[in-house]
Amino acid sequence: MPGILIIAHAPLASALRDCAAHVYAGCPHRLEALDVPPDAPPESLMPRAQAALQRVTGSDGAALLLVDTAGASPCNLAQRLARTSVPATTVRVVSGVNLPMLLRTLCYQKEPLDALLDRALAGGVRGIAELHNDETPDPSPC
Repeated sequence: MPGILIIAHAPLASALRDCAAHVYAGCPHRLEALDVPPDAPPESLMPRAQAALQRVTGSDGAALLLVDTAGASPCNLAQRLARTSVPATTVRVVSGVNLPMLLRTLCYQKEPLDALLDRALAGGVRGIAELHNDETPDPSPC
């Protein structure tokens, strides 16, 4: 089961993790959040990022890193983390994290990493929609 690490501008990563814990009545397994403060040099966060990745990565050595904005400091940190992770670890990075993406990812966390990556992308896209007053959205993230 792949672990999930959210890396985002502070306080978004923690807020998303807390929302997921609220929806699932407790903190989901192998889910961590790393908030990137506005004044922190990315290299100073690398030890915390490596420790968080190690905590979420299980015996399968797989982890999905969810970041907020492509090209920003949290994304750069995640990409560096993915490049420098130990050889037995398989890490994928997805940008544009939102709550529907995270919830869908948690619903399917037992799937292999590549399938989980596809679920994350689908959840993120499906979670963005124009709603009309006469429509009731499907609340299910799965």
